[in-house]
Amino acid sequence: MYLFRFASVASLSLILITNTIQAEELKEAVELKVGDPAPSFTLLDDQGNEWKSDEHYGQKIVVIYFYPADMTPGCTKQACGFRDNLAELAGEGVEVVGISGDTVKNHQLFKKAHNLNFTLLADEDAQAAAAFGVPHREGESVVKALIEGKEELLPRDVTISRWTFVVGKDKTIKLKNEQVNAAQDSQEILEVIDSLKN
Repeated sequence: MYLFRFASVASLSLILITNTIQAEELKEAVELKVGDPAPSFTLLDDQGNEWKSDEHYGQKIVVIYFYPADMTPGCTKQACGFRDNLAELAGEGVEVVGISGDTVKNHQLFKKAHNLNFTLLADEDAQAAAAFGVPHREGESVVKALIEGKEELLPRDVTISRWTFVVGKDKTIKLKNEQVNAAQDSQEILEVIDSLKN
């Protein structure tokens, strides 16, 4: 009887602690809205150099797309879409950057495998994702990929959800898309850019 009561009290305590932690996380979660200033951040790019958002905001329209993992089917479709539409986007004064929890090396392999022609940023501790309010989860994951006939392992400690943002030349959020269609993302961004011009 006492053992049952102890177990019940322990279970109840665990539920209360969990709910409290979740409530604290919700309170601290960022909720960016269209019109808000875009968060500043610094990450390593796919060449291992620092990429500072403040050096890019205001110079061009910046498309920042967060995605789960290099070399996975949906993320590859999304990246290749931006690759194929990059000339048109650049012609409209747009810079594209992709962000995931992958390492610099992973990004290098991903770019090599698919001839990607834009910058990928390594958000290994999800600091940029957190600044934008993008959901993410910790936990090691490894993608196996065949690149130029060689099997490569791409480890990742953080997986970030697929969200896309557009930052205008006034450094504010012009688009926040939480329901991204990976294969159509770049085409939808072109439509958004066209609407911004008008």
